Amino acid sequence: MTTKTTLGRRAFLSRASVGGAAAAAGATLAAPAIAQESPTINWRMTSSFPKSTDTLYGTGEYFCKLVEEATDGKFRIQSFSAGEIVGGLQAADAVSDGTVEMAHTVGYYYWGKDPAWAVGSAIPFSLNYRGMNAWNYFGGGIELYNEFLDQYGLYALPAGNTGVQMGGWFRNEINTVADLRGLKFRVGGFAGYVLERLGVVPQQLAGGDIYPALEKGTLDAVEFTGPYDDEKLGFVKVAPYYYSPGFWEGGPTVHLFFGKDKFEALPDSYKAIVRAAARAADNFMIGSYDWNNPRALMRLVQEGAQIRTFSPEIMSALFDESNAVYAEMAEKHEWFKKLWDSITEFRSDHYTYTQLVDFQYDYSMMQLNGQNRL
Repeated sequence: MTTKTTLGRRAFLSRASVGGAAAAAGATLAAPAIAQESPTINWRMTSSFPKSTDTLYGTGEYFCKLVEEATDGKFRIQSFSAGEIVGGLQAADAVSDGTVEMAHTVGYYYWGKDPAWAVGSAIPFSLNYRGMNAWNYFGGGIELYNEFLDQYGLYALPAGNTGVQMGGWFRNEINTVADLRGLKFRVGGFAGYVLERLGVVPQQLAGGDIYPALEKGTLDAVEFTGPYDDEKLGFVKVAPYYYSPGFWEGGPTVHLFFGKDKFEALPDSYKAIVRAAARAADNFMIGSYDWNNPRALMRLVQEGAQIRTFSPEIMSALFDESNAVYAEMAEKHEWFKKLWDSITEFRSDHYTYTQLVDFQYDYSMMQLNGQNRL
């Protein structure tokens, strides 16, 4: 006699067998779909920076590492330093022409194509790091910059910021506007055009080429980033006067430039990983510099660096000259005007707020530090 309990057990076992078979079949069917969604991709990324700059160049490596780890090794990006594939100032061009899939570089290197290239990175008297991040992520900066870059077949994401840079290393003191005349100064991108109008002779050289030119006397002054990188490049040995601030780079955004077609062909999951890794790289760079620059500055002073600040006369003259240049550029270049208008609509509000809050707090802490109370 068959009991209800026995029937119940048989029914359960029967259903379990069917369910198990279905689950196994589902797993068998699902595997190819998963494989299709996670293709193996190998890219190359060229950097504008030498390996000796472990934060600038290292941020690109950090990005590549995050992408590989997040995709279980399916998406690998090999990083190459300046000169290994193309020169540091040709990195974005190498992406446009398909030599590599992507680059880690600074937009102002390419301002000669169109001055709008520089606006998305840094131009004199623009936003600081926090302001640029606010504009990029919440003010539509990323989207607007990519509308401009579309004509070059590029897609860009912020992936680093140095914060306010130093004003550079000078063989002689610079006290007045007259002292700028005839000065052979390595200064990146768009800033050189503004300085040229006050008599400077700007030179644009990639990071690895700067020290030899300074040592040989081809240059009278150089700027690169700040104490941590400058210390590695040895500028203090040749030009002892170390000026602040780098008014041309208050918050320079370093970008990842992708071939737009290559980026759009990525699976959606990979795109999401790339965006997240780029934003992590953005934080990585500024955090590294904020941690390392103070200590590097102290070491440079011990090596003989003499700290100076640009005079109010020089700062005022350069601000006025910058505004004159921007007015001219806005008349001639549509995308320069669009990008610069977008930034300046936010700039005054940003500095009004930071003057009330950040500046007041920082100034109070600086006073305490001057009293040896910190």
